[in-house]
Amino acid sequence: MPPRFIARQLSHPTGIIGRLIGRLMNRHNAKMNGFALQQLELTTEDRVLEIGFGGGATLPKLMLRAAFVAGVDRSHAMVARARADYAQPLKAGRADFREGTVEELPFDTAAFSKVCTVNTIYFWKSLEAGFAEIHRVLVPGGRVVVGFLPKERMDRMGMPADIFTSRALEDVAAALEKQGFVEVLVTRPQPTTLWVVIVASRLVN
Repeated sequence: MPPRFIARQLSHPTGIIGRLIGRLMNRHNAKMNGFALQQLELTTEDRVLEIGFGGGATLPKLMLRAAFVAGVDRSHAMVARARADYAQPLKAGRADFREGTVEELPFDTAAFSKVCTVNTIYFWKSLEAGFAEIHRVLVPGGRVVVGFLPKERMDRMGMPADIFTSRALEDVAAALEKQGFVEVLVTRPQPTTLWVVIVASRLVN
C-alpha cells in the first residue's frame, strides 16, 4: 500500500483496511501502550479517558482496573467497534465511547481523574488547544499520560508532513506547562528507548 494511504489510515481509520492497520499498530505499539498504562497508576476508583483509542488495544486493561472508562476517537468506525465490543459496560454505565477530537472533547468539565493518549499528538491541530481541553476535563490533581515518538525519530520515517506533524519533546513539555500542568516528567523504560512517555498533573488549587 502507498505510504500516503497508510498515513491517512493511521490518522483516521476507515473500513476493513483501517481495522487491519489498527491491529498491526496495536502490536507495534504494545510496549509503549503498556508502559503508558503503568504511568497512569490506575485505581479502582478512577474515571479514565483514552484519547484516540483506535483499535482498542488498551481498553481491556482499562476496563479491568478503573471504575469508568471513556474513549474519544476521530474515526466513526473505531467508535462503532468499541461500542459493539463493550455493549455490556456501556449499558451498565461503566463506559462511554464518542466520536470527536482532542481540541473539542465531548465530555463535561472535571469528568476524569486520569487521561491517556498514545501516538496521537502528530494529528492534533494544536498542542495548546489539546492540552487546554485535557486540563478542562481533568479533576484538580488529575494525571495525564502522553506517549509518542519525538520529532528527531519521527522525521526519519518520512511521513507526509500534511498528515503527520512531528513533535519535539521540549515543545510538548512546554505546551503542558503553558496550560497549567505541573510535575511534568519525561520517562521511558530504558535510556535507549526511542519513544517517550510524558506524565503531568493538573494543579490541585
